[in-house]
Amino acid sequence: MPDNQPGDAGGLSGHIIVCGLDGIGVTIVDQLSRGGQQVVVLTEFGTALQLSSVQGRTAALVGPRGSLEQTLTAAGILSASAIVCVVAKDLRNVQIALQARHMNPAIRVVSQLGNTAVRRAMAVDNGPGAVIDGATLAAPSIVEACLGQHMHQMEFESTIFVAATVPVEHGTLRSVFGDLAPVAVTRPTLETAHPTVFACPGRDFVTEPGDTATMLGTPEELAMRDIAFVPSGPRERAGQGRVLTRLVGTLRAALGEFDRGLYRALVGLLLLISSSTMLLWWQYRKPGMTFLTSLYFSVETVSTVGYGDFSFTAQAWWLRVWAILLMLSGISIFAIIMAYVADFLISRRLNHSLGKRRARRMTDHVIVVGLGAFGLQVASRLIAAGKQVVVIERDERNRFLSEAAALDLPVIFGDATSVGTLEDARLRDAAAIAILTSDDMVNIETGIAVRDMLDDRWAAGSIPVVMRVFDQSLSRTIASRFGFQNIQSIEAITAPWFVAAALGLEVMGAFSVAGSPFTIGRLNIAAGGALDGVAMQGLSANTRVIALHRYTTGELEHPPRRGTRFSAGDTAYIIGPNDELIGVLRRATSGAAVGEPAIGEAVVG
Repeated sequence: MPDNQPGDAGGLSGHIIVCGLDGIGVTIVDQLSRGGQQVVVLTEFGTALQLSSVQGRTAALVGPRGSLEQTLTAAGILSASAIVCVVAKDLRNVQIALQARHMNPAIRVVSQLGNTAVRRAMAVDNGPGAVIDGATLAAPSIVEACLGQHMHQMEFESTIFVAATVPVEHGTLRSVFGDLAPVAVTRPTLETAHPTVFACPGRDFVTEPGDTATMLGTPEELAMRDIAFVPSGPRERAGQGRVLTRLVGTLRAALGEFDRGLYRALVGLLLLISSSTMLLWWQYRKPGMTFLTSLYFSVETVSTVGYGDFSFTAQAWWLRVWAILLMLSGISIFAIIMAYVADFLISRRLNHSLGKRRARRMTDHVIVVGLGAFGLQVASRLIAAGKQVVVIERDERNRFLSEAAALDLPVIFGDATSVGTLEDARLRDAAAIAILTSDDMVNIETGIAVRDMLDDRWAAGSIPVVMRVFDQSLSRTIASRFGFQNIQSIEAITAPWFVAAALGLEVMGAFSVAGSPFTIGRLNIAAGGALDGVAMQGLSANTRVIALHRYTTGELEHPPRRGTRFSAGDTAYIIGPNDELIGVLRRATSGAAVGEPAIGEAVVG
């Protein structure tokens, strides 16, 4: 049966069902297909264009059959090994996952859920599979790019490892970095804006001027090579000068939330009290007044309190006229001040409509475009890192507004491609901007508008512009054409997690180097398995063993030496490009004969 025609999965066994082609769905199908898996796609969760894009990579396309139960039956749910639920709507994923688990308790159910409460509930007694939030997985890469960090922190068995990207001069990696493990070398190209990335090169790799190297080691090992490591997370230990700067900035931002009319009223009140104090000090008789007494009486009169200790009854007629004007002016000014204060207090309850006012005095802040599950994750992590954040959102009925209010996030409603909206967010004073809507073309249009507005700062590269683009080929085209340096392909970062979970494998982390995604995985060496007793050279030329936990001694070896062999019970932590790592993880659990041809020659520590 042609795979571009809806049918059923009759006769298939051990296949993987994919529900949802939006976002990362197409990439998941592609990676599963390249890994030799039979994939069945449900057509009701994909557009005609998406279905045509997976043509040739599926074993069957299954159309709707009335009820969800009937559709899953036609898709071969009883004989399938896994089902991946990545439909755009969380509740639909929940429905599919529950129905699949009911029909086949042994199947691996991998579902994408952005709602934290629903995700936690589904994770309880979920059985084989995983409940995954793509936003949580991809957010760290966006935050690192916004903060200009060139280090990715990871932790294995209480030991911290850091992948640090640093410039390197001409020479071999061994001569410059010694025992640090090379993860990638990035080389700029004249033809395109997208650099060439050499994944997991050997230590004898010869670098050229202009190259940057991503090297991996512990903080202590990095320090020995004069590479400073700044731990990720909230910056609570900033120096006194930075703390003072932050306090001043916070005070300015708080004062900036009030309408300017309030300050004009306060100035008027100050002038009124000052002039009255001087006049009474010089002209009040029977008895005379000291400066402090005249100040006290002026405030008493303006506020119309009237304690009865002083009066204007026995004073000159013009001073009594002044008292009348003083009381009337005081009442008017206090009424104006209270009106502005009331407006401020009421507006605080409507926080989402006051983004412009709160952003008015901000500097060195980060602008996040798009208040989705992903944008909210990025914003919360930036706040935890000590940054002020402003969000631009089009939809005034966005369902994440309550979460934004809980984080005290100012939200500016408007079109991020508009100069006026970007001015309201104070783009020219920002430290970075993250463009994170769910529409690739909107993100690209916004990026171009930002580039045009920044002008000199864009040319100088002084402000990171981080853009979320799902389509990997489109991201490369845009980077080459418009010179965007921080385009993050979310599908490339998150898809390996779903693929690995569907295959029953374990992925521990992911990050990108110059737009190329790298994945971190864990191998458990089974007795008599494919890797038991095998030297590390049998893994892959483009993967690297970070550390090896020895079952016999309980020690964590890092980096493993050349010729090191895996033993039953060991746990290996490896890193590499997505496809390479998934291939290694599959081989480790496939039970393939040790003597089969390896994917390539492994590079070890």
